[in-house]
Amino acid sequence: MKVLSLKLQEEIFEEVERVVRAIRMPRNTYINQALDFYTRLSRRKLLKRQLEKESRAVRMNSLRVLKEFERMEDDLPE
Repeated sequence: MKVLSLKLQEEIFEEVERVVRAIRMPRNTYINQALDFYTRLSRRKLLKRQLEKESRAVRMNSLRVLKEFERMEDDLPE
């Protein structure tokens, strides 16, 4: 367990306090769950960006290979 000190915007703190009272959950548990959720969401976004980048790279390579095959076909006698 790590101890952390942080500064929250007043509006965020007040909203968190309203929610944790309403759902009867300790503030610490709520913040831990929120951070876990946001971290997983951020990791998914990073993975999506990485996959899009790799997909573009593969697509460009595939187009080069396709053009090379087309040139080879053009050289074949009919």
